[in-house]
Amino acid sequence: MTEKIVRSLHESKAARWIALILVAFTMMAGYFFTDVISPIEGVLSKTLHWDGAQFGAVTGNYSFFNIVGFLLIGGIILDKLGIRYTGTLFTAIMIIGASLKLYAVSDYFNQGGFGYDFFNSFWTDILPSAKLATIGFAIFGLGCEMAGVTVTRIIVKWFEGKEMALAMGLQVALARLGTGGAFLLSPRLAGDSFAFKAVLLGAVFVCVGFRCFLVYTILDVKVVKELNTRATTSSQEEEPFRISDVGRLLTNNGFLYISLLCVLFYSCVFPFIKFAASILANKFQIATTTASDIVFYLPFGTILFTPLFGSLLDKKGKGASLMILGSVLLILAHFIFMYAPAEIAFAYLGIFILGIAFSLVPAAMWPSVPKVCPKNRLGTGYALIFWIQNLGLWAFPMLIGYIREKSNPGITKLIQDGRSDVYYDYTNPELMLVLVGVLALVFAFLLKFEDKKKNYGLEIPNIKSE
Repeated sequence: MTEKIVRSLHESKAARWIALILVAFTMMAGYFFTDVISPIEGVLSKTLHWDGAQFGAVTGNYSFFNIVGFLLIGGIILDKLGIRYTGTLFTAIMIIGASLKLYAVSDYFNQGGFGYDFFNSFWTDILPSAKLATIGFAIFGLGCEMAGVTVTRIIVKWFEGKEMALAMGLQVALARLGTGGAFLLSPRLAGDSFAFKAVLLGAVFVCVGFRCFLVYTILDVKVVKELNTRATTSSQEEEPFRISDVGRLLTNNGFLYISLLCVLFYSCVFPFIKFAASILANKFQIATTTASDIVFYLPFGTILFTPLFGSLLDKKGKGASLMILGSVLLILAHFIFMYAPAEIAFAYLGIFILGIAFSLVPAAMWPSVPKVCPKNRLGTGYALIFWIQNLGLWAFPMLIGYIREKSNPGITKLIQDGRSDVYYDYTNPELMLVLVGVLALVFAFLLKFEDKKKNYGLEIPNIKSE
């Protein structure tokens, strides 16, 4: 009787979709905070005097703790202590990091408040507010990325053998809604001088996301308590972490290709988003608010298309082919931002194409990981992919900021002095992103060839016909 009750709960469509909504909202809040300062770089430049290099350092160091190994440690914690403990711990870490970043942009801190003198006593090339924001954002990034790994494992737990690509697509879509909301709301809250208001809203969302995850744990506890066995938990969730698993995964060509495609593709998107409002405003000579509104359509488009492509993948397959197509569209979008005439229609066109790419590749890539990664190493595999991805998320915002400053000597100072008739030239940063996109396309082709050799099933539908 107990087993029947549990099966009815765990197999219930309503239960698994409620679980998805709860954890997906947690990640949506995380992504809102991740990009809350992206469309207000100009405000931060005028009020806190951050230049492109400092802005790039703040946004790029989101991944600092992840790339030095803490993400893999988080994977060990996940394997040993489980979903509920790991998710609660790292969503709480998100709150700590968000609070530090909020304090860094506050008037109280920047007018000599607690800690200002300490942060002003070292590394004098970087302003105290940027240093504290960097530390806070790095702590937040550790929490957010490990929460993302945990949420991915939760989706596999509840949707394996069911609508897994659709579920992952919907989770990605809600995450993009968080990004889009940041671009839509942040410039309006910040105005010309109130970055604190925008960051405060992001911190509030993070706290709400934490509460949602706690509600999910109640649902998860109920399932496990009723079952009182390992039957409802996927076998890989009980598999202990082994260091040797990392070596085995890195010698798996399919896993290696999908990991490299992941880091290269996302390095052309998320770091771009950090500068997107500035890129469009300067390239097409439009107001920052208008540019932010255009960028909003990038994540908004993925809200519609990622679940659609996920459902297509579940029913029709063609995962490897979709990743190739997405990589081609990625390159085309950055070519438009680099060479198109300064007409606003091209700004919309580039964002639309990038949005399709941004829907295709994640929708096909994340559900493909269980096909190239053995089940008993799946948890380690996701953590390792997130770790590799974070290498790009750490390096490329700083590279974009550095290349922009070197390509535009003196422009930042003129803008900070109030000149409104000067613009950044983003040709060289965009050229770098085009070249990275070409490398992503190469690994997408290699993945498809490897699939033909090893029969991973990347082109086969996820839902097999009865």
